[in-house]
Amino acid sequence: MTNTTSLSKNAALAPEADRPFDRKGLVQMALLGLLLLLPVAAYFLGHIYYVNLASRITIIAMAAVGLNLAIGYGGMVSFGHAAYFGLGGYVAGISAYHAFDMTPFMTWPFSVPGSDNLLVIWLAAMLLCGLLALVIGAISLRTTGVYFIMITLAFAQMIYYFANSWPTYGGEDGLPIYIRNTLPLFNNNMLDSSDALTYFLICFTGLVLAMAITSRMMKSRFGAALTMARLNDVRLATAGISPYPIRLVAFVISAAITGLAGALYADLNGFVSPTMLSWHFSGELMVIVILGGVGRLYGPLAGAVLFVMMETFLGGVTQYWQLFLGLVLLGVVLFAKHGVMGWLAGRERNE
Repeated sequence: MTNTTSLSKNAALAPEADRPFDRKGLVQMALLGLLLLLPVAAYFLGHIYYVNLASRITIIAMAAVGLNLAIGYGGMVSFGHAAYFGLGGYVAGISAYHAFDMTPFMTWPFSVPGSDNLLVIWLAAMLLCGLLALVIGAISLRTTGVYFIMITLAFAQMIYYFANSWPTYGGEDGLPIYIRNTLPLFNNNMLDSSDALTYFLICFTGLVLAMAITSRMMKSRFGAALTMARLNDVRLATAGISPYPIRLVAFVISAAITGLAGALYADLNGFVSPTMLSWHFSGELMVIVILGGVGRLYGPLAGAVLFVMMETFLGGVTQYWQLFLGLVLLGVVLFAKHGVMGWLAGRERNE
């Protein structure tokens, strides 16, 4: 009897986050479940527009997951993540362009053909975005504060103007994608991504994997070091761990996730243009992260849902929808500092 009473008291005193069906877990499951089930229902009801809208939300959320890794977990306020998003988009667009024309992208020092294989495109997008982030991060992470913000912005704008003046791939007019890329399966079968529901499920799987990787990484020793680098880099250095390589690795992974989202976005729209590289999109990603909750795993998803819904439905009513977005953002900053997820799921134990 005594043991039973003790167990009951211990369960009552247990932190809310440790319970199997706590408020935070229920909100997260509901958010992810609705994102999955509503597009499936819309597809079978014949509303393809809403399936594509859900795909857009999912892709934008994935890009924000990448930025949240840099800002929320690493304390690196990057104002240039549109560079990785746009680069991923151009990888998909240029690859499809050469696959359609059956011409190589380059012939020296070795031949690089175009491809409509999604796995090849995703891998190329993540590698190129990671390499670009390695160069940008190696330079910008030697600074802090506003200097770091301005250096990331400067690099992003250089890439934007380069794409804007590259006539081979459309320049400022952009590059249409005339073929829909395919995903190889077993036994030489191909998954046709032109089906709206199929493509949504591909994007949804990518988002879940991105969040799972982020969660696993932040629960590891690397995540603990990254958190300490954000909170007190001097103490981390005193413990014998240099903050610079920790931040650089996180910055590269962040860029790779955002680049993958860019490749998916270009394939969804069948078009890629320099606007994907614009600083305006970097600002939108930052707004999405703040709306959802900085440093929250599901924050980018909540922020993307809110942002895209306001843009779609309020934008259909008035061209001044951003005024209402600004009011919502102001309310979040003043009264819900932990974002929509903080308001819905409650504060984290370390907040």
